[in-house]
Amino acid sequence: MTPPVRTTSGESMRGRVIGTEIEFGIVAVGQPLLSSVVTSTQVVKAYTDPGEGSGATDGTRWGYGSESPLRDARGFDLGSARAYDPSEFGVTNRVLTNGARFYVDHAHPEYSSPEVDSPIDAVIWDKAGERIMHRAGRESSAVEGNAELKLYKNNVDGKGASYGAHENYLVRRDVDFDALTMSLAPHLLSRQVYCGAGRVGLGQSGEEAGFQLSQRADYIEVLTGLETTLRRGIINTRDEPHAPDETWRRLHVIIGDATMSELATYLKIGTTCLVLDAIEAGVDFSDLVPVDPVEAVHIISHDPTLTATVALPDGREFTGIALQREILGRVSALVGDGTGRPGWAVEVLAEWREILDALEQNPMSCADRLDWPAKLRLLEGFRTRDSLGWDHARLALIDVQYHDIDPDRGLYNRLVSKGAMRRLVTEAQVEAAITTPPESTRAWARGRFLAELGDRIHAAGWDHVVVVDSRGDHRHVDLADPYTGTRAHCDAHPDFLSPDGPPVH
Repeated sequence: MTPPVRTTSGESMRGRVIGTEIEFGIVAVGQPLLSSVVTSTQVVKAYTDPGEGSGATDGTRWGYGSESPLRDARGFDLGSARAYDPSEFGVTNRVLTNGARFYVDHAHPEYSSPEVDSPIDAVIWDKAGERIMHRAGRESSAVEGNAELKLYKNNVDGKGASYGAHENYLVRRDVDFDALTMSLAPHLLSRQVYCGAGRVGLGQSGEEAGFQLSQRADYIEVLTGLETTLRRGIINTRDEPHAPDETWRRLHVIIGDATMSELATYLKIGTTCLVLDAIEAGVDFSDLVPVDPVEAVHIISHDPTLTATVALPDGREFTGIALQREILGRVSALVGDGTGRPGWAVEVLAEWREILDALEQNPMSCADRLDWPAKLRLLEGFRTRDSLGWDHARLALIDVQYHDIDPDRGLYNRLVSKGAMRRLVTEAQVEAAITTPPESTRAWARGRFLAELGDRIHAAGWDHVVVVDSRGDHRHVDLADPYTGTRAHCDAHPDFLSPDGPPVH
């Protein structure tokens, strides 16, 4: 199966399937001891999906049949040591009409976006997740007996804990995983120069005063690892494709920040897609792996001047920007004029090159486009006006408030409303994505099943939907192929979304 792409001429070709998973920070106002598992569950249960129609889908259970989070890409499966318990992965678990998964993961409400096949769609459905989470929090707060809640799209709680903003990319199974690791690591450890969310404090608990590019950097401890809550790796080795196993693996990226900036999200996803394209085409980046890649993550993050260097085994010294320039050069040589590539490839290359030039000339010139410079500009304003040191509690509060997803209170959202932060997408696109699934992946079928059949959906997962037909039997719809169930596929096969359509699994 060849990954489809879309050319600039509009000719339909298949693009890499991608998605985001965001765990949101949650605070019960005035009730610091209230369990976040309880409040997170209340948030997910309270949300009224405006696309549901007459058949409420609150009872639709998540289908765990293909879940294998303990299978490692390096060739072993920790799942054999103990039974897989779905309850570990969500007290409450819903499927939304936009094709997303909305659930409780550990002690956080999480939004896993529907599958998309372009960076701009990743931005749209990621932003839709912010709106959904805000509305769910507001609806939960309105329930008698529930706490008033605040929700944040960030990665740290200020007390030493970090929660994830994960990315997922389908990659070809025939690419050697060790080679993938060594070629992808230089990109993941250096891309924080433009997709870092910014953070007050250095160290996991912020024990040292200062400001750094990334919220996630200090929690990265190994080059490779299966865990996502401890000993976190630059490369996560989970091997759970939710797609035909013989063709695909799903690269689960856990090193990224929860970005508010639309350009940061766009570049985070778009550049990584192009690097993966290059690796699959045989381009080698392994000579760019620093002597100590984990230390390099920290060095680059801890230097907002972007002048700190990391050592390579051959004696060369590179800044984060220099690493990105070298990677960009090799990717550009492969993409060329964009022929045979996704229509967005040349656009991503142009944005990538432009942002590196701007950052190298003056990082603060990017304060209208990227999170960490925008946040740093706000913080420096308060520091100058009130003579505050980096260890002042007020700065830590401003850091958190930047990520408040309330459109009226969050500092990022206030910058947007004032025209001080550029957008890539319209609010109309984001609003539509709250109830409408992407058309070019199987998410279309998953979302439309939920919207049109409501309580006749027995279960749904990434790779299947179980429908109760008119006889009361279960129709298993196989969505293992991520391009089965697109809008074009459903339009061409009108019975596909019917409860009594032909069983395909």
